[in-house]
Amino acid sequence: MSSAILKPYHLLPLVFISLVLGISGGWIRLGHLVLPGSESAAQHGLLMTGGFLGTLISIERAMVMEKKMWLIIPILTGVSMLPISMGYSEVGMILLMIGSLGLSLIMHLQTLKHPKFHTALLYGGAASWFIGNFLAWQTGLIAAGSTWWIGFLLFTIVGERLELSQFLPVPSWSKNALKSILALFTLGLIIPFHAWGNEIMGISALLISAWLLVFDMAKVAARKTAQFRYIGMGLRVGYVWLGLHGLILLGMENHSLYYDLMLHTFFLGFTFSMIWAHAPIIFPTIFGIRETPYHSILWITWFGFQVSLLGRIAASILGEFQLRQFFGVANGYLILLQFLLMIGVVIWKIRQNKRIPPVGNSSHQGELKKRSFLHTSA
Repeated sequence: MSSAILKPYHLLPLVFISLVLGISGGWIRLGHLVLPGSESAAQHGLLMTGGFLGTLISIERAMVMEKKMWLIIPILTGVSMLPISMGYSEVGMILLMIGSLGLSLIMHLQTLKHPKFHTALLYGGAASWFIGNFLAWQTGLIAAGSTWWIGFLLFTIVGERLELSQFLPVPSWSKNALKSILALFTLGLIIPFHAWGNEIMGISALLISAWLLVFDMAKVAARKTAQFRYIGMGLRVGYVWLGLHGLILLGMENHSLYYDLMLHTFFLGFTFSMIWAHAPIIFPTIFGIRETPYHSILWITWFGFQVSLLGRIAASILGEFQLRQFFGVANGYLILLQFLLMIGVVIWKIRQNKRIPPVGNSSHQGELKKRSFLHTSA
């Protein structure tokens, strides 16, 4: 398929299938069988981090490139979930490694073109994804790559927050402080996890959470209304989840579900909160649509997601395994429902807009200004 024909939204089925397979694998690990597939359970982390999140981020970064041939990168990562879910994990891992290396190349070129700290941080995130994929492939252990996947998403998310707010006033000392904290986090990735690496990562996660809560412009958006409040509140709740992730890294190493708690406070609490909050900004841009997937109805599923995840984490800490299963299964359904609602909102808005006659280029310019304001305000 040529780049003239290939569009970002053509990759949506791959993204959504990866999400469904990843969530169903998580349900199986909780003891709740919905879709049969032992490989989905065994490769749950690969499907969620590589097939879903990695593909979504690769689409976003490929769309910045002048030539859309770079969309081959998210195609590779999205297709990787097929052999992984069918038991050919070696083939899937090779596709993921090629894809993450391709994302690193994209970020290398973007960093050369725009040599700024946020692009270097995004570059570091892509490189961390490749390192994590390589370690998981080399050792055959998902756990060997999981901390580097955390680095992939943390560097990417913080880099994007800095990218969206690069023209807003932030004290220069605070920027230097953030660079030092991120360097400390990188040190935590390099040092073996159970030889002070987890403690260093925990301290860094707490400090990054505090920095974002104090200096990120989400606090301004949270005081506004409608979509701006949804974005701002979603971001700030995500930062709190990052802080909780740091606390678990520091204080719960002896808990029987330590690894589970550490992963899901980050990948579900922090990362998915970021997805929900950034969706009104990022999704229209990367998928080439004018309609934002925001509607006030999203608050219902957003709140349900947060409550169910909090219930799962609390039940895990207390050792209430039946409640953990209940809240974990509910959390997966709410993730899927949130995405389906956003798709429904976009379709509904497209149909509504077709009923409104065009008013010329001035309207389009107004929309572009509105999006620019949204980027800076969020």
